[in-house]
Parts: sequence; C-alpha cells; structure tokens
Amino acid sequence: MALFKKERKYFALHTHGVETPSPEAVEVLTPSIPEGLYHKCRHCEKLVLREDLEKNLKICPKCGGYERMGAWERIDMILDPSTFREINDRIVGKNPLDFPDYEKKIEQVQKSSGLTEALVTGYGKIDGVKVAVGVMDASFIMGSMGSAVGEKAASLVEFATFYKLPLILFSASGGARMQEGIMSLMQMTKVSYALKKHHEEGLLYISVPTDPTTGGVTASFAMLGDFIIAEPKTLIGFAGRRVIEGTIKKKLPEDFQSAEFLLQKGFLDAVVKREELRKYLGRILRIHEGGAL
Repeated sequence: MALFKKERKYFALHTHGVETPSPEAVEVLTPSIPEGLYHKCRHCEKLVLREDLEKNLKICPKCGGYERMGAWERIDMILDPSTFREINDRIVGKNPLDFPDYEKKIEQVQKSSGLTEALVTGYGKIDGVKVAVGVMDASFIMGSMGSAVGEKAASLVEFATFYKLPLILFSASGGARMQEGIMSLMQMTKVSYALKKHHEEGLLYISVPTDPTTGGVTASFAMLGDFIIAEPKTLIGFAGRRVIEGTIKKKLPEDFQSAEFLLQKGFLDAVVKREELRKYLGRILRIHEGGAL
C-alpha cells in the first residue's frame, strides 16, 4: 500500500511585485494516508494502526486504554466460534409519541451501524456451555433503551427461562430513549420482572456493564445480576457527574462511577481485564453447571 503519491506543483515567480506562475513544474512526494488506516485513541489521543488495535481486542497498544466494542465484535470475542445464533432480530422500534423525524433517525442509524436496534440477542456457547446472550451497542443512538430494546431484552430473558439457560447481558447505554418518553421508562419494569422469573427458576444471570452504562439501564437490569462484572475503568452510573455535583453541592472523587470505585463500594463482584473476560465467564458457567473448574 503506497503511503506517498507524486504531485506536480508550480512555484511562483516574483516580477515587479506581481506573482506569476512558473512554467516549470517540480514533482514532489506528499503524504497520502488511506482513510481508516489509523485510529485516534480516545484516551492518549495518539494515532494507532487500526489493524493493530483490532488484533489487540481494541486495547490501545500505546496506553492500554480500552476502546468501545460493537455488539458483533463483543460476540466474536466472547462466544465459541460459529456457535452464536441471533433471535428476535426483526423487533424494531416504532414512534409511539410521533416524535419529529424519529423514524428517519432510526433508519439512518440502521444504515450506518448495520444493526436493526441497539441490542443484539441470541444464544451460543462459551467454553462449551450453552448460554443466552444479549449485547448492547453504543453506536446505535448511544445504546439508548426504547420499547424495541426492552422487548428484545425481556424476550431474551423469557427464552433463557423457558430453555433453562444461563443468561449474560452486556450493557452499554446512555439510558432510556427520550423520544419514546414513558414507553421507554416502562421497559425497566418489564425486563426486571422477566429477570425475577428467571431467578425463581434457579438460573444464573451474569451482568457485564460495559463503557458506558448509565441511566435507566443501570437502574434496572444492568445491576440485577447474580454476578456483576465490568472491565477496567468502565463508566457505570445513573445521572452524570455534573448533575450530581450540582445537586449535592459537593465535589465528587475523581474515580467516581468508575468500575474500580464501584467494586470498592460493593456494587460490583469483579473487575476483569478484557483479554481475561471470556475465560472468567466460562469458569463461572462451568461452576454453575456443577462441572470442573
């Protein structure tokens, strides 16, 4: 791949204060970096070869910062190869409040992201153990939870309950989707009730809040797991820092709402490095099945 290209440039001649183009041209090499070749790390702001970033599970090789993963990237990383089967992919959001241009926005995001909604659901295997899996994607309207996301999440939980499967939900969300108003907020109760039925059957639910997980998702299914696990420095909270500081009139700790802070305060069970997460989840699943560690 050529990173430089030749350009013919003309140099100006100064004649009695008037610039005139020279008839002579000189070929010079100028940088020509293909679009998408490099990625700017959102932590250290340095340029990283996108290929190197992808090979390193989207962990910056220069600073160790975690880039956000899409739903399908997460599925490929966590599940055994070729075992995932998607369900309920045709559930899509409507416009219950006739919010201006909402349907148009949904269509645009569907085209740009390749997703039908902000949650991908299905089942597969992790370390040979069959499991129901849901993965939210922050690239779809910031992973906000509308009626379709709530329906897909609740249906996945009911699927896991019916087939007696353990359940893992990877959340990544800015909270309830404002364009759907109270219909969005109602999804919190619906999914939480489905999880209660799953729990009553003695089935395992592992919640993995990923960066960022906030708002109504945090206030419902993201914090209801039998195990709640997060990657290092994941942002997990309800309201934003500025809103809270403005309300209580106090300065919050620098690491407030980080995974490490929540672990210290007892809201998480573990903080696990991304490269170790698949193995960690597999171990919990095998323990739950009564198998060998």
